[in-house]
Amino acid sequence: MKTLTATLIAATIATTTLATPILTTPAAAGGSVAVSFVPQDHDQAQALRAGLQIFSIVKGTKAGGHIGQNGFGNIAGIGQNGAGNLGIVHQDGNNHNGSIQQNGNNNAHGLFQFGDGTNGHVTQNGNGQTGATFQFGWR
Repeated sequence: MKTLTATLIAATIATTTLATPILTTPAAAGGSVAVSFVPQDHDQAQALRAGLQIFSIVKGTKAGGHIGQNGFGNIAGIGQNGAGNLGIVHQDGNNHNGSIQQNGNNNAHGLFQFGDGTNGHVTQNGNGQTGATFQFGWR
């Protein structure tokens, strides 16, 4: 229940404060849809970062990264080179593959995968970047 609440908080903050999402069209006989939020200004970046930090606090993250998996056959990883980074990979369902690579300082990104069989990989190079990706998959 905590995961659902925290995800909804992050999604609500992202959808109410950020610019137009990037949408991936689904395949006809199964596939996935992804919505990525990339802030367009400082206020949007702060709002999204706050949502990710709330999620991180609810999940009890002690360091700059959190991986949460509920299901089978999931693969996740976070790599960080720098200081003050926050990476979240959350997978609910089966057969997800997701990673976040952060190179630089004070970057934040949340990758949230639901359903079945999504594949998402995020790389942030530089300083102060913020984003969130929500993927939903089916077979």
